Amino acid sequence: AAWLEEVMPTVLEEIRDAGQILTRDLTSRLDGLDERIEIYSKAGKLQGTIGLTSRAILQLSFESRVVRARPAGTWVSGQYRWADMAEWLGEPIEEMSVEAASALLVRRWLRAFGPATETDLKWWTGWNLGQVRQALADVEAAEVALRTGMGYLLADDVEPVADPEPWISLLPSLDPTPMGWKERDWYLGEHGDTLFDRNGNAGPTIWANGRVVGGWAQRKDGSIVHEVFDDIGSESADAISKRAAE
Repeated sequence: AAWLEEVMPTVLEEIRDAGQILTRDLTSRLDGLDERIEIYSKAGKLQGTIGLTSRAILQLSFESRVVRARPAGTWVSGQYRWADMAEWLGEPIEEMSVEAASALLVRRWLRAFGPATETDLKWWTGWNLGQVRQALADVEAAEVALRTGMGYLLADDVEPVADPEPWISLLPSLDPTPMGWKERDWYLGEHGDTLFDRNGNAGPTIWANGRVVGGWAQRKDGSIVHEVFDDIGSESADAISKRAAE
C-alpha cells in the first residue's frame, strides 16, 4: 500500500504527459516498474503474477483517475492505451455520496431496463438485498406485477407502452441489452445456455420483436453467419438475413 501511494502520482503524471499510452510503453519510461509480483488468494493459493505497472494502473482505475482508451491495434486487440480520466471525459467526475450515487445508478438502470425485479438489480449491481431495497426506496420506484412476481419501474414510467413496428437487430457480444437482467427466460426462452457462458457473458444475439431468436458470428473473411433457433416465420427470417447482409 505504501509503495502504491508513492508510485501512483508518478504513473499518473506520465499518462497525462503522453495523452494516451500503452502499459508496456509506460513501463519502459519508469525505473523499477518492470518487475512482477505474485498474487495469492485469501486461502494462500498462487493465482499468478502481475507487473508492477499494471498493479499501479489497476489501482488508479479503481479510483477513477485513469480510463482505458483506444486499443493498440484493431478493435479486437486485447491491449489498450490508458488516459487520464478527467481529460478523457472533458471534466472531472463529480464526487457524491454512496447513497446519492446508488440512487442515480438505479434511476438510470430502471429507465433502461425496467420493469425488473430485485433479483435482476441485485445481480447487475453486485449489491446485497438491503442496498438494493434502500436504493429503490430512495428513487421512490413504483411496484408493478410481473408474471414472475413483483417488479419495479420509475414512478413516471408506469403508463402502457404502444407496440412498436416489427424490428430486427443483431447485437454484439457483451451488449448491455441481453445482460440487463438476471431472470432472462422472458426474452431468451430456452436459449440461455447456448448464448451465455457460465460467467453470464452474452455472445452475439439476434433479436426479433423484443426477444432473442438466434445467434450470429463473423468469419475471418468478414462475412456474417447466423442461425435462428425458433420458427419465427418467413418474413422475420428474411428480415434477419437482410440485416446480416447489411
